[in-house]
Amino acid sequence: MTKKQKKMLTRIIAATIALITLKLPFCKVLQGIPQLILYVAVYIIIGGDILKKAFKGILNRQVFDENFLMAIATVGAFALAIYTKNGDYVEAIAVMLFYQIGELFQGIAVGKSRKNISALMDISPDYANIEKDGALEQVSPDEVPVGSIIVIQPGEKIPIDGTVTEGNSTIDAKALTGESVPQNVSSGDEVISGCINISGLIKIKTTKAFGESTVSKILELVENSTSRKSKSENFISKFAKVYTPIVCYGALALAIIPPLARMLFNIEPMWSSWIYRSLTFLVISCPCALVISIPLSFFAGIGGASHEGILVKGSNYLETLSKVKTVVFDKTGTLTEGVFEVVSIHHSPMEDKKLLEYVALAECASNHPISKSIKYAYNSKIDISRVSDIQELSGKGITATVDGIKIAAGNEKLMQMMNIPYCKCHSVGTIVHVAVNGEYAGHIVISDRIKSNSKAAIKALRKAGIEKTVMLTGDTKAVADSVAKELGIDITFSELLPADKVNEVEKLLQPNKTLAFVGDGVNDAPVLSRADIGIAMGAKGSDAAIEAADIVLMDDDPAKISKAINISKKCLGIVYQNIVFAIGIKVICLVLGALGIANLWLAIFADVGVMILAILNAIRALKV
Repeated sequence: MTKKQKKMLTRIIAATIALITLKLPFCKVLQGIPQLILYVAVYIIIGGDILKKAFKGILNRQVFDENFLMAIATVGAFALAIYTKNGDYVEAIAVMLFYQIGELFQGIAVGKSRKNISALMDISPDYANIEKDGALEQVSPDEVPVGSIIVIQPGEKIPIDGTVTEGNSTIDAKALTGESVPQNVSSGDEVISGCINISGLIKIKTTKAFGESTVSKILELVENSTSRKSKSENFISKFAKVYTPIVCYGALALAIIPPLARMLFNIEPMWSSWIYRSLTFLVISCPCALVISIPLSFFAGIGGASHEGILVKGSNYLETLSKVKTVVFDKTGTLTEGVFEVVSIHHSPMEDKKLLEYVALAECASNHPISKSIKYAYNSKIDISRVSDIQELSGKGITATVDGIKIAAGNEKLMQMMNIPYCKCHSVGTIVHVAVNGEYAGHIVISDRIKSNSKAAIKALRKAGIEKTVMLTGDTKAVADSVAKELGIDITFSELLPADKVNEVEKLLQPNKTLAFVGDGVNDAPVLSRADIGIAMGAKGSDAAIEAADIVLMDDDPAKISKAINISKKCLGIVYQNIVFAIGIKVICLVLGALGIANLWLAIFADVGVMILAILNAIRALKV
């Protein structure tokens, strides 16, 4: 609870005690002016700030707000009590007291929903350790150039993205990804800023400037999320601006027109009765429940999603996500790991290890993912002094001399160019054919691993109401069809260029069928922008993809897509419940108030009671 909320609570308690005390028998001897002074004092304690805000609103020509409504209604109730000389000032104070309780409750609810966002803000590092002359020096993270070596001690936050160069440790990435299980890191592993180093001391070589690092991007996304309002929020804002003046003029008409009409027919005007009805009408009409609960519902939804490692850039995207019927996936890095590995070796007359050794040495100068996968599978030290005459043939493969033996490794085009008969492979994946001294020596099958939870993610999407799943990839048809069949994807488009992906998405877009695209690479950025809603992988995804996307999954887990959709549907359900509930109750109570059936106590329920119930409903969006 903040200092402001504590002060508010103190005032509420003080006013409540004072109100109860004034109703005790020994205070009943007070009548007239002394009694009025005491009740006014209690009223000032509980409602002084509302009167002040209402007065400032009038001076700033922003008259019609909830402060003005509450001030007019309660001051009017006091004036009526004085006019009728009944000495009943409790109603006016009670209206203000319950309104302030509702405001306090709202503040606590907003604070609760902000906790997840605040926790996210805490990931921002205050400093980076740079080693100088054998001692650690703390510097501002934005002063650290790319390629610097920084030291992360146990318990410290990783300030900038980089690669571990020395040491072993365990890091906690919960604040970023929602993943509660700590990760082990050692030399060569990539780490992202915002994580907490739990155990050992590690040294990191920075790969990005602080302003471009993961933690900076996340904070920027979160800080900007509240500026993008949903259609529901915009509707409520416009509704309140039109609605409030109308009910104020309506209340004024209710106080004046009926008594004047009665006077024309020589009937007692009953001014006090009609003014009381108009004051009741004012309290009931206050749009607090809608104005407060709708933005709070979206804020709670965004907060709950961020706690799960799902960053939503604005409530408008949360609203759009709830309507998604088609999900289109990029394959590599989204449904698959984006990490190629050797899965088998076929038709080789020599030992697999020996064939891998020859090819790994021949590929020693290449940084291509296929070359890296072969060298990783060989898993031994590569002595480049054994290799000579390396030639890379674009679009075909590579030739080299290893220990005096001529090695050729590449695709079918390379074998055809060298007139070497080869065996076709029926396995799915990238096929590397190998020739040793001009003789065919078999082929290596390399495949991209499917993520362990991709299949479950597709099933979860169907449960979440997704009607169609589509996969777009630049891979061969055989590879694409194999992955789609294994995962249960409905439609597949293969061998696509980046521009082709945009064209295919445009064909899939339909007026009443919201489409989401999920990707991770630089080439996915145009498609992410073109789709109704773009979802990017945040851990290994490119900066361009994260920038173009509307939603970012911090741990690259495709299963989080269905969770995000369910969060958005729950949030929108709560929003619609609050709109129907608040407007429905108010309409009923307004009619009762105009007919003179409702009094200020019912007005308190119609305003504060409905607001509290709507807020309680809104904070359910925090529960994922």
